[in-house]
Formats: sequence, structure tokens, C-alpha cells
Amino acid sequence: MVYILLAPGFEETEAIVPCDMLRRAGVDVRLVGVGGMQIQGSHGIVVQADLNLADAAGTLPEMIVLPGGRRGVDSLLASESAMQLVRETWDAGHFAAAICAAPTVLAKLGIASRRRATCYPGLEDQMADAVMEPKPVVTDGRLTTGRAAGSSMEFGLRLVAVLCGEEAARKVADGVVYCRPDGLR
Repeated sequence: MVYILLAPGFEETEAIVPCDMLRRAGVDVRLVGVGGMQIQGSHGIVVQADLNLADAAGTLPEMIVLPGGRRGVDSLLASESAMQLVRETWDAGHFAAAICAAPTVLAKLGIASRRRATCYPGLEDQMADAVMEPKPVVTDGRLTTGRAAGSSMEFGLRLVAVLCGEEAARKVADGVVYCRPDGLR
């Protein structure tokens, strides 16, 4: 199971696109509301969570995904329960993924320490001792990071590859007629 944490102010594209890609691959994904069941994103779109953080806390997911959005990241950092769930998931040997401003959360928790990562341009100074790569998506072991909303599709497909393999990611990409940024399919 994958948990995607939705905190008030989250970047909608960075949550919904990876959720969609993973569900197309048959992965059990739960949108987890931090502070409620209806969470408003950074652009005013309200998303209905599948469960709230209090109900999710008893189960560790195979992967935890943090969408960005500056206010969303601030909301995540303000939630001790969310931070504890992220830390426990990582410490249990499971996967962590974050995109845009959210990799800074993983840096604050020490999860990105000395690992290759990417984040929203201009936030690299908040990534502590992570080894920064200016790429759309970077995977280093159990950690996957994405650069910004524009890399949400590639980020979601990488999460499929991490959990289900490259062939599953190719099938999902073909099914949505994904065109890479270089125009190739």
C-alpha cells in the first residue's frame, strides 16, 4: 500500500498524477488527509482523502509520498503525527518519495542525507547534505525525489517502476500515451 499525504496547501498535480499512475498499475494507493478528510490544495482544489492521518498512523505503507506546495510542506512540518509516520515508514525499510518543495522535509528528517536527490529550483540550500542533481526525477535506493509539478508524470511513472518494475511503468506510460519532454514516446 502507498500513502500520499495531503496537507493543506499541497500542490494538486504532484499528488493526483502520481496517485493516478500508481492506481493504473494496480497499486493500492490511499490519499491520507492531514488535518481532515477534505483537504484544499494550493490552487483551491479540494480533494477528498481516503482516510485521515489518525486512522493511517497504525499501519506503515510500503511507500510514503509527499507532494510539494510551500504551504503544504509547512503543514506537513507542523504535524508531528505526519513527521512520525514518515520517519517510521523509512526506519522500517520502506520507500519514501517527495516532489518539489517536499524533499526538504526528507532532508530535515535526515532521510535524504548523502543520497542523490532533486527538488524545486532554489531550495537546494534546504537539502542539507543531499547530493543534488538538477534532473526531473532522481532515485537513490529507497528514496525517489521529483523536481516540480512539471515532472509529476515522470515522477509517478518512476514510482510505478520502483514498486512494480520497468515493464509495468512502460505499460502505464503507453496507456496514457506519455510523451517524454524531448518529444519521444
